[in-house]
Amino acid sequence: MAFGDIRVAERADWLIERISTVGSVVLRKIGETRGGELAVHRFLSSPYVSVETIIATLSARTAEQCQGRRILAIQDTSEVNFSGRDKKRRGLGPAGDGKSPGFFIHPVIAVDIASEALIGLVDAEIWTRPKRKPKRDSRHFEEKESARWLAGPRIAAERLAGAASIVMVSDRESDIYEVFAERPAGADLIVRAAQDRCLADDDGKLFAAVTEAPLLATTKVRVAAKPGEKARLAKVELRTAIVNLARPRDRPRHGTPASVTMTYVEAREVDAPTHTKPLLWRLLTTLPVDGATEAMEIVNLYRLRWRIEQLFRALKSDGLALEDTQVIDAERLFNLTAMALAAAVRTSQLVDARDGSQRPLSDVVDKSFLPALQRLSRKLEGATQKQKNPHPPESLSFLSWIAARLGGWNCYYGKPGPKTMHNGWKELTTMLAGYVLATQAENP
Repeated sequence: MAFGDIRVAERADWLIERISTVGSVVLRKIGETRGGELAVHRFLSSPYVSVETIIATLSARTAEQCQGRRILAIQDTSEVNFSGRDKKRRGLGPAGDGKSPGFFIHPVIAVDIASEALIGLVDAEIWTRPKRKPKRDSRHFEEKESARWLAGPRIAAERLAGAASIVMVSDRESDIYEVFAERPAGADLIVRAAQDRCLADDDGKLFAAVTEAPLLATTKVRVAAKPGEKARLAKVELRTAIVNLARPRDRPRHGTPASVTMTYVEAREVDAPTHTKPLLWRLLTTLPVDGATEAMEIVNLYRLRWRIEQLFRALKSDGLALEDTQVIDAERLFNLTAMALAAAVRTSQLVDARDGSQRPLSDVVDKSFLPALQRLSRKLEGATQKQKNPHPPESLSFLSWIAARLGGWNCYYGKPGPKTMHNGWKELTTMLAGYVLATQAENP
């Protein structure tokens, strides 16, 4: 890592490994010993360490892996709320409820469109709000929190310039005129519309643009599970229209185009199950849509936005439990969060690889561990075919299967998730540490 000091770089890699191993951001667990805990404290307080240096280094690694690939860059915001855990917290403003101390995370992640696998972090902004929020109209757009939605495409286009193509995906909070009008040339957009915008030339409103449009296709969309709801297949009708969005009246006329032309894709669920809110995705895109095939592609790409929700789960309640950290100072807490994002990405990559992956296991562990992993895999296999490791030994999927089994997965019911992978990875790294000690004793 480019921290300006090789010792700090080595400590950064060690810290990411430890967070992944123990599945926690509690410093006592990460450090394991008193000396280790002090080492973590020193790293987080180092003048060479900042959120910017951590994220820039991680994004450089991601950019290398994105070369020549079609990339989906997904951005979203999540909050970390310390309600009930706010004692002695320093430097934090109000969380989303306006009362409890907390901060916000806005990552941009890269996903391979072909395989739908998470590649890594492209960017991340971490901040806390002032205790007194300025009046909305008193700030320029660049000074507002909403400016992060435009910064995401710009940074993705810059850092992933070697990718074959970049499509930026975001939810309704990014339905901002500047995001459409000022997008960089190197990134296309798919944004879920939140506002029924006025169309240029008094041509009506956005949501009515497909009222008379012909039905392009009826297809099924996999809807990710939500709290209280199971994952399901939604039957949707697809319609599209070319729309010319009018500049909002409150926007400055100088430097902001009077209108922006985009394609509007509507996916409306029909025959929804009883007591289920029908799916309705209103999507604005800069990608061309010439027929049903392209419309289905837009919907499918937007569906992958749930990958960033998985990352948040791995970072918080279903994984590292970032809210439980005992770090109280904002600057050190933000550094720890940036490192935890890297560890959460690793967990997500293991979850990705559970069904098969072309990525090598060397992405996560050294190849010298392969003999030990092969023996361990045979030991974990059961008598039935379903309980055999079906993946090539040098693949990341092979490693993922082992971690899942150690985490308690029995190969039959469901698929292993972030919690299972965290538990299994902790067991696996302990075993590999023992393997290193044994082999060093035999071959000092």
